[in-house]
Amino acid sequence: MIALYRPGPMENIDQFIDAKHGRAAVTYPHPSLKELLDETYGIIVYQDQVLLILQQFAGYTLGAADIVRKAMGKKIASLMAQERDNFVAGATGKGFDQSLAVEIFDLIEPFAGYAFNKAHSVSYALISYWTGYFKAHYPVEYMAAVLNARLDNTDKTISSINECFRLGIPVWLPDVNRSGEFFTIDHDEEGKAGLRIGLAAIKTVGEGAVKPLGG
Repeated sequence: MIALYRPGPMENIDQFIDAKHGRAAVTYPHPSLKELLDETYGIIVYQDQVLLILQQFAGYTLGAADIVRKAMGKKIASLMAQERDNFVAGATGKGFDQSLAVEIFDLIEPFAGYAFNKAHSVSYALISYWTGYFKAHYPVEYMAAVLNARLDNTDKTISSINECFRLGIPVWLPDVNRSGEFFTIDHDEEGKAGLRIGLAAIKTVGEGAVKPLGG
């Protein structure tokens, strides 16, 4: 879904979901592309697939295919026209019909400049899974880490504190006897966990002034 939610692929999100759950038939632009698009239910999702289509369908080397991808991303009309001609010539040279070659080029063109490569998508998905898991199961610890990562951005700090309130996590004012340098986990008299604002988060104080105090 991370790779799908990009300009180009996102137009096919509903189709992808329906095909994945068996509510729609899986179709392919051409039978020769079935192997390349099988894992994504006939839909071009990954940048890698664009490169492989250029290679398999029109005889590009992967290096040349990557140059085409970059040209598509820049949307330079003269380059696009040239690459369209090259693609059609390569595809017809491999025995494909010219009209089909034009159709396939028109299909991949919107994707090439925006699609994620698969490795990128997997990396983002893994981080999303981890952070989602931590937020669901360790919300206080998670929000402490988020807030400490955003100390230098007031707007993001305020947004994160509001998220704490939404999650039911208390956020207590700085206390010279209880606060550390950064946001820390503290507990109220009943033992409920919350976050204590660190001394470095106080406006005009900052980390430099707090460190000598041993906070």
